[in-house]
Amino acid sequence: MRALVTGGAGYVGSVVVEELIAAGAEHVVVIDDLSKGHAAAVVAPAILVRGNIADRELVAATCSDHRIDVVVHMAASSLVGESVKEPRKYYANNVTNGLALLDAIRAAGVERFVFSSTAAVYGEPERTPITEDFQLQPTNPYGETKLTFERALAWYQAAYGLRFASLRYFNAAGATEHNGEQHVPETHLIPLVLDVARGKLAHASIFGGDYPTADGTCIRDYIHVRDLARAHVLAIGGMAERPARFYNLGCGGGYSVRQVIEVARAVTGHAIPVEVVARRAGDPAVLVADSTRIKSELGWQPQRQDLQTIVTDAWNWLMAHPQGYPQ
Repeated sequence: MRALVTGGAGYVGSVVVEELIAAGAEHVVVIDDLSKGHAAAVVAPAILVRGNIADRELVAATCSDHRIDVVVHMAASSLVGESVKEPRKYYANNVTNGLALLDAIRAAGVERFVFSSTAAVYGEPERTPITEDFQLQPTNPYGETKLTFERALAWYQAAYGLRFASLRYFNAAGATEHNGEQHVPETHLIPLVLDVARGKLAHASIFGGDYPTADGTCIRDYIHVRDLARAHVLAIGGMAERPARFYNLGCGGGYSVRQVIEVARAVTGHAIPVEVVARRAGDPAVLVADSTRIKSELGWQPQRQDLQTIVTDAWNWLMAHPQGYPQ
């Protein structure tokens, strides 16, 4: 396997690179413009090429020069709130630039493709757990652009024979020894809560305390980033039998916001003050995945799904990297 990972200097992408190397990939190359990612996140012996996926000549040349035979596409704009305010940016990056990437790798003869998609393609489902057969009805431009690209992949498969797997993430969390979360701005619950524990924030905000759940706060399906990354490796192997597949990636249980905070208090030994504020528009009470398909077809099993393990790994990475990645 000779893999190209777009966005491979980002949070999930960097761990995918780790897992590809651990799985014995012959060669791994990363293309990342470092607008969100970090050069230090790319572990050796992977090679970092600084550039944008919209640069067709760069992508095609990289694929040809390194004899790439599979692309894992992680480069995207991914903030829901920002997508509502700046839809043009999301269509340009997630759709237009994504299509440029597809055309460049086709020109280089690459026929396998793994796509980093999202549970946002489902919008606000009426029930959970969510299977891949649920109605696709995104409620924001982020989810809409991911779905648009998924549909393009299906047409590329039919017309050009491109083999692909689209992995619909739920909530990635945790860290490896080398790589963890460092976003600007930070929007994910676990790193925000841990920033309170280490004194970077005064309190954690709970957006709504009156949901129809056991403790009144939203429930989300958290998946360890290493388990998530391992699924990409399995998806590559599964393309020989299944040229076009969509897979949910979650652990099927779910934890409430208050449960996450309580576990973070136990792991860090800090009080972690909270403030309950108004609900955010469009936040469903419960979002939990049914990942039966990828388990049955590819043999994927999450190995670090316990919430305490997830939070502990995230905390350990922050303690080992208090300033984050070197600039």
